[in-house]
Amino acid sequence: MSESEEELVESIAEATVEALRVAETRLPEDVMESLERAREEESNERARMILDAILENVRIAREKEVPMCQDTGLITVIAEVGRRFPVRLAETIQKGIKRGVQRATEEIPLRPNVVHPITRENTGDNTGRRAPVIRFVPTKGEELRLHFMPKGFGSENSSAVTRLLPTEGLSGIWDFVLDTVKRAGGMPCPPIVLGVGVGGTIEEAAFLAKLALFRPLNVRNPDPALADLEERLLDAVNELGIGPMGLGGDTTALAVNIEMAYTHTAGLPVAVNIQCWANRRATAIIYPDGFYEIVQDDYPRGEVE
Repeated sequence: MSESEEELVESIAEATVEALRVAETRLPEDVMESLERAREEESNERARMILDAILENVRIAREKEVPMCQDTGLITVIAEVGRRFPVRLAETIQKGIKRGVQRATEEIPLRPNVVHPITRENTGDNTGRRAPVIRFVPTKGEELRLHFMPKGFGSENSSAVTRLLPTEGLSGIWDFVLDTVKRAGGMPCPPIVLGVGVGGTIEEAAFLAKLALFRPLNVRNPDPALADLEERLLDAVNELGIGPMGLGGDTTALAVNIEMAYTHTAGLPVAVNIQCWANRRATAIIYPDGFYEIVQDDYPRGEVE
């Protein structure tokens, strides 16, 4: 590895630490606004008390710069690599991210969550084979955009994927989303955010559902039909009455975000990825000279525009 490439790897590592520090200790403004609005509109007294406790928890985490949840998550990264960014080798970028996750585990600190799936041996630093989870997406421009999401597993374990028959159509998608939320109940720590992926293949639908969670809660899908479905599904989910922490109330979900891909004429894959109220995310924008900045209002589009 050349000296200049090693310097960029080090910049990626530093940016990773700072992005994770922001993601773990500060909620994005769109999520804060949604939680505060839910608190103002909630009619159930017990639910209001829970939302008050959540907001107080977020305030303390920000002031003291400590993680807002003891489950600091399995780190998920969508890496948008600009076509003119000087380091294009996936393994080089991966090296910088892994180095940063290892440092973040000690410095923030993060709970060591990553284990071998069979032996359950813990690596101790939140890295391992294919961990953190990194998805590479080519894009325009000269910068590298690393979109981070620490994903807790109370919500991840409540997620689901299926393949519907094409004839089941919209009603099948609708029923699957609502049934997934009903089965989850209070386990994913509502109020939740729902990422829904429709189309592609089974694995693509699962990725689309996770991709949807990176989109700010106040940004609707640009497809008018999908944007309308997002709003209607949100209303239907909240009518279930599961409420904050599953104890009843008006707000079961803060948002429903849908992403889609064209699929085979014989199939209709659908995935639902549930996120808890701690919809933690941050983006590190890294420039060719090694300078970086951390933001929380950027998000991946998922393909070359």
